[in-house]
Amino acid sequence: MSVTATVEPSRTAPLRAGTPAYRRTTLALFVAGLTTFGSMYSTQAVLPELTRVFGAAPAVSALAVSVTTGLLALAIIPVSALSERFGRTRVMTASAVAAVGLGLVIPLAPTLPVLLILRALQGIALAGVPAVAMAYLAEEVDGRDLGGAMGRYVAGTTIGGLLGRVVTAAGLDLMPWRGAMEVFAVAAAALTVVMIRALPASKFHVPKPVSVSTTVRAMAAHLRRPALAVLFVLAFLLMGGFVSVYNFLGFRLLAAPFRFAPGIVGLVFLIYLAGTFSSGAAGRLADRIGRRRVLLAAIATMGSGLLLTLPDATPAVLAGMVVFTAGFFAAHSVASGWVGVLATEHRAEASSGYLFCYYAGSSVVGAAAGIAFAAAGWTGIAAAVGVAVLAAFALAATVLPGSAGASAER
Repeated sequence: MSVTATVEPSRTAPLRAGTPAYRRTTLALFVAGLTTFGSMYSTQAVLPELTRVFGAAPAVSALAVSVTTGLLALAIIPVSALSERFGRTRVMTASAVAAVGLGLVIPLAPTLPVLLILRALQGIALAGVPAVAMAYLAEEVDGRDLGGAMGRYVAGTTIGGLLGRVVTAAGLDLMPWRGAMEVFAVAAAALTVVMIRALPASKFHVPKPVSVSTTVRAMAAHLRRPALAVLFVLAFLLMGGFVSVYNFLGFRLLAAPFRFAPGIVGLVFLIYLAGTFSSGAAGRLADRIGRRRVLLAAIATMGSGLLLTLPDATPAVLAGMVVFTAGFFAAHSVASGWVGVLATEHRAEASSGYLFCYYAGSSVVGAAAGIAFAAAGWTGIAAAVGVAVLAAFALAATVLPGSAGASAER
């Protein structure tokens, strides 16, 4: 099969902020983030219901999130390699359509094991969008505006994660969990149509042959660069901690002394809006004053928010979650954009390496946090996640390059 690059002569330079093509591109990636992350985390709001209906332990129910992110992590590098051969937009489109099809079937699962199998398959299907989106933006957008573009994509992921959780949680007040999940699956299908229609074709991607050996060599080259290797580790630690907190927040708020109704607990996910704001703001700020400064401030913000959640007081928990969430998405926005800047070659492999660690952290740390929660409740979660945040801050402070501005970090 022969594949050739198509470069439109009408655009010979990467996109700059403010142009119509830039707005269309970032809109399409914003919607891609909506549908992908909404589908990925739509089960998180119904984890307590899965525990009740299927008689499973909370840690077992939490696998409905962890198996999806775990299989996504395993698939993300091979899928990114396919995008080098067959094109960015083609892989993103196929991925989104397959994920939507599985999403419509998952609520029909008769048992928890069947549901977990389908969620694992959905994780594989979802891999194409996040695996390719970062590399797509790095190729199509001028480096001076990449932070803002990446921030807008990450903002879409925050709203998608929010919608996936809030729609299903709100539905629990009106219908069984299956119906609530089906409602979101239909919404995800509609968003996927919008994404496919809006997504511009690549203008600067040149398809190339790929093989296992070339992919391994590219990944090894990235890992030999300390800054990239540290960004990969940060993805594992920070995402693992973030998902752990949200996986078990619902269980905490349903139990004494809070005893909130499931629908009210679902509204807590509106806190994701803090990440929608912080991701875009952090990306733009990093373009101006330097990525390292903004990244360290974001990680410190995560740790501060985590400490605020410790008291059994609703205002403290909510305020802490707002701060924690804003810090996480700011850190992710800066770190993911930095990967695209540092990796001047084999960008898809670099992006997929970062995201492999990102989703592996979600799966591994998110599942292991169930042990901490069973042993020491919320204090156990805070201690485990706190260690991850401190380690991330120490690595970023000691290894990542710093400068007065972003240009010296490229």
